Amino acid sequence: MSDYDFDLITIGAGSGGVAASRHAAVHGARVAICEGDRVGGTCVIRGCVPKKLLMYASQFADAFADAPGYGWEVVPPSFDLAALIGAKDREIARLETIYRKMLADGHVTLLEGHARVIDAHTVEVGGRRVSAGHLLIATGGSPSHPPIEGLELAISSNELLDLTELPQRLLVLGGGYIAVEFAGIFAGFGSEVTLAYRADLPLRGFDQDIRTRLATAMAERGVTLSPGFEPVKLERVAGGIRCTAKDGRTVEADMVLSALGRRPNTDGLGLAEVGVDVDTKSGAIRVSPESQTSVPSIYAVGDVTDRAALTPVAIAEGRAFADTVFGGTPRAVDHRLIATAVFSQPAIGTIGLSESDAVAAGHAVTVFEADFRPMKHTLAGRSERAYMKVIVDADNDKVLGAHLIGADSGEIIQALAVAITMGATKADLDRTLAVHPTSAEELVLLRTPRAD
Repeated sequence: MSDYDFDLITIGAGSGGVAASRHAAVHGARVAICEGDRVGGTCVIRGCVPKKLLMYASQFADAFADAPGYGWEVVPPSFDLAALIGAKDREIARLETIYRKMLADGHVTLLEGHARVIDAHTVEVGGRRVSAGHLLIATGGSPSHPPIEGLELAISSNELLDLTELPQRLLVLGGGYIAVEFAGIFAGFGSEVTLAYRADLPLRGFDQDIRTRLATAMAERGVTLSPGFEPVKLERVAGGIRCTAKDGRTVEADMVLSALGRRPNTDGLGLAEVGVDVDTKSGAIRVSPESQTSVPSIYAVGDVTDRAALTPVAIAEGRAFADTVFGGTPRAVDHRLIATAVFSQPAIGTIGLSESDAVAAGHAVTVFEADFRPMKHTLAGRSERAYMKVIVDADNDKVLGAHLIGADSGEIIQALAVAITMGATKADLDRTLAVHPTSAEELVLLRTPRAD
């Protein structure tokens, strides 16, 4: 019998922590999980799930606008944000109950309270000290607060998800996932939205053709874009809040959303005191490919490691940790090929290398692309287009990356990711029969390379 209270103590009951804890328990480990907030973590409580519910709600604006083209008469609709938020809150509460039940059914002990690491095997939570052979840090991340004068006047995505009154004018600072998604959502609700970001285009790091088309589509949907906008000051004025950029430009709004990145939740955990190597600039825990920290008995998974801040990645890292430490099957997650979706409007799906990254990596590339107006938009008179791009290694025909923007891109990329993860070639796509009429069929009908 072990001298420790548990075999594993996990700090953080989000997606990665819950997955790791349940999987370790399946392997026979005695597991406890600590949580100082709601069970479910960022994704379930204040991230992916509530955000997508709001996205669905905002898309009804398109449905109402397009309906007459299909023969429907629509009474002028009205929108009640408070009613939506109430429904969202009930769904999140339901999901949290399910997460708690999963832990209980999986024989994982829930210790409620903020936890702090005391030594390599001990955690203090709620005034009680408990020990384990291994500790796992899975505390996720939270909105970052850059040193911008007056930034306290802005809200983060956490508060935005709880609004019950719609701002007439919303300024969104940032050009990443959260910024473009909420800009699209609140534009759909009827707010006048300005998206201000430092780069020339939103979604830095994504394929350039996708970024360009997203900017065009957002502008056509009524979002005002302010590229090259580096905020230096926020202040209250008679008309609301004024944001001033480094170059002197100003934007006034009733509400400002700060979507200027996220930071790993490592403050106050006592990690440095016990020797865990933490990046002093980013706050991320440095780990090996197997998620082990500089202290052999302490591991970390998910956003707190800042490897790839995506829920499925955290879950995969958590399960790999459990298999490695408790299942006798050492393995690590391969972060080189990760499919992802951005629920902008229109949505984006992507996997693999962008065109510029493929060229920079030394590949000779052939590019296939399709740019078309989806059938759904024809009778409605909507001008929005879809675009699909497949990047192929010209030497061995292997698909290096695929990038989509348009309706249902998030759903399409999941299926395509299976093939690309298996090492699909362009010939494999070519011999796949199309499903007609769909937008996704364009991916297997690309025959002529782009002429550069």
